[in-house]
Amino acid sequence: MTNILVTGGAGFIGGNFVHYWAENHPVDTITVLDCLTYAGNESTIAGVEQAELIVGDIRDTDLVEKLLRERDIDTIVHFAAESHVDRSISGPDAFIETNILGTHSLLKAARDVWLEAGDGREHRFHHISTDEVYGSLGPEDPAFSETTQYQPNSPYSASKASSDHLVRAYHHTYGLNVTTSNCSNNYGPYQYPEKLIPLFLLNALNGRDLPIYGDGMNVRDWLHVEDHCRGIEACLEKGKVGETYNIGGGAELPNMEVIDRVCAEVDRAFAEIDGLAERYPKAPAANGKSTSELKTFVTDRKGHDRRYAIDETKARNEIAYTPSRSFDQGLAQTLRWYLANENWWTSL
Repeated sequence: MTNILVTGGAGFIGGNFVHYWAENHPVDTITVLDCLTYAGNESTIAGVEQAELIVGDIRDTDLVEKLLRERDIDTIVHFAAESHVDRSISGPDAFIETNILGTHSLLKAARDVWLEAGDGREHRFHHISTDEVYGSLGPEDPAFSETTQYQPNSPYSASKASSDHLVRAYHHTYGLNVTTSNCSNNYGPYQYPEKLIPLFLLNALNGRDLPIYGDGMNVRDWLHVEDHCRGIEACLEKGKVGETYNIGGGAELPNMEVIDRVCAEVDRAFAEIDGLAERYPKAPAANGKSTSELKTFVTDRKGHDRRYAIDETKARNEIAYTPSRSFDQGLAQTLRWYLANENWWTSL
């Protein structure tokens, strides 16, 4: 049995991981540490009986140490982070505080409890990072691998790169058992509607503009959040201590193509689901029009990396990870989830 501490477990990826872990590891105990900022929502993990939510800050090292000792925690899965690039540009301080100082606080607590005062038992600190730490790729550049040089271009990606280095340092300097995974663009249930797919979906339902940065041709690798959870599970169960694994979705697409597929999926939903037009009368699809009519181009944002792409070779060969669904399958499932869970997102 594992006693696991999930930081940021009421957020998007962390919340999905809590659901996934509870379903697939029913005898484990799950402690969620989340300070419930705008992106954390207690309702995301409501009903998961194995999980207990502790409202607190990862920068509170004493609290983390207390949780590790009193709950006999042997595994930390660290999601807690400020993650929205636009917010990092307008307000970088929060990203330094949470992503760098918060990660260091967790590492200090883990070292004190597991190594300095510990009994030498097995433990694991798994750190969730991003492909954005590698910078931007040209159209013909090879995809990011675990050996790609770090070249972060935004305060967000720079703060995540720093936290990655701290995790690595605590392994090599102190012997802390760590693994790190760098993921591509996640999408799926419970995602806060500031990110592209939920934002454009909810805008479409309400007849609002779909704002497209620049020419819309920035490329991302799209990873369904449940596949990401499977990848993290593989890192914990099969990953080598001290190693990093890139977790991708196998769906490298320009933003414009993603937006067109969102529009087409919304139109399809209105054609197939009775009563949708009455629920969302402002949607173009409710009035026989195409959702794509809402597309509008806006000035590109600062520090907008052109292309990300993930080389999954190491994860595939060493921990047997591969994504389980296509982007079209995942997108359809995601859209239908939002339509079926209106109470979750309207409460935001």
